[in-house]
Amino acid sequence: MIVARGRRRLGLLAALVGLTVAVAACGSSAMAPSSSTPTVLGSAEGTVSVLAWPGHVEDGSNNRSVNWVQPFSQQTGCQVEFTSFGTSDEAVAKMWSGQFDVVSASGDASLRLIAAGDVAPINTALLSNYPNIYPYLREKSWNSAGGKVYGVPSGWGANLLMYRTDLVKPAPTSWSAVFDDADRYPGKVTAYDSPIYLADAALYLMKHRPELRITNPYALDEQQFQAVVDLLKIQRASIGFYWNDIVHEVLAFSAGWSVIGTTWQVGANLARDGGAQVETVTPVEGSTGWADSWMVSSRAKHLSCAYQWINYALSPTVNAQITEYVGEAPANSKACAHSKDRNHCAVYHSADAAYASKIWYWATPMADCLDGRTDVKCVDYAGWTKAWLEIKG
Repeated sequence: MIVARGRRRLGLLAALVGLTVAVAACGSSAMAPSSSTPTVLGSAEGTVSVLAWPGHVEDGSNNRSVNWVQPFSQQTGCQVEFTSFGTSDEAVAKMWSGQFDVVSASGDASLRLIAAGDVAPINTALLSNYPNIYPYLREKSWNSAGGKVYGVPSGWGANLLMYRTDLVKPAPTSWSAVFDDADRYPGKVTAYDSPIYLADAALYLMKHRPELRITNPYALDEQQFQAVVDLLKIQRASIGFYWNDIVHEVLAFSAGWSVIGTTWQVGANLARDGGAQVETVTPVEGSTGWADSWMVSSRAKHLSCAYQWINYALSPTVNAQITEYVGEAPANSKACAHSKDRNHCAVYHSADAAYASKIWYWATPMADCLDGRTDVKCVDYAGWTKAWLEIKG
């Protein structure tokens, strides 16, 4: 069974436009102060409250053969209280409550959590499995700040271009198929339903309109941002629907309602397993993607259990179980040996550093430009959210 992220519609989006303004106010390179990093852990507190994507915390209630929570509780004495979320915006909103000890955050949420002071730096020396994390995922811009580690990578994946091989010819090699050439497939183009999708258009323009001088698809000044918005408004005329539930996207491709658009590897696998004539490609421009990280709340009431959960979830066996179940590449370099499907890591490019280097992992757009520019202000996530609502109409 595959459990994918994003099973809820973005019903919170409009409300979050206002809420993200508060985060954007502190969303600069000078991150908000956070609690000190522990040097030693005390006794297990008996409970840990985990906020995560669906499928990351399984106790057998969804599938009796999928249960890594019970062994954890037996080993540590920490009982797991689990709450799921469907979008990164929802995760950020729920973390503001301060009721969770641990969160699994993608890059489009992690910097917001750091900026708001909702998560604390992590002492990786307290995590015995941290040294086995692939180097190309450690201490990156989406999970670290100010020289401190805030997020420990757990899994990752790329946003791919999927197309119906019987209906889209010749086979596409560029994102131009869903941007400048989208009108070839009126009403049959699909795209991911999130403000972070603007980065896909920015990546395309970075390669095809050099005069805009975009060097980072998550760092856009007003002129660059307007060019991205204009491109997506043109694309909108060819969009059949935007998706944030991978199952709905798979059904659309299987039925022929969609013939080309963004997907995840798990979506392509499901579509092919269902008999759909689809293929995927990483276009010549590269792609955006995500890297999930475990983060500790700055208000964690159960700090010892929080660290024990993260270390357990990063162990080779459990990291393999989680990432195979949800459909992404594991972060632990020793996890692949424990995958049930021996082809899983090859399909998801788990150990392929060259492949991973082509991905622009989701990062939260900030007013202080992530590309290092200081002579301009960039459009922050609140601006991206507002524009996304306007683009969709």
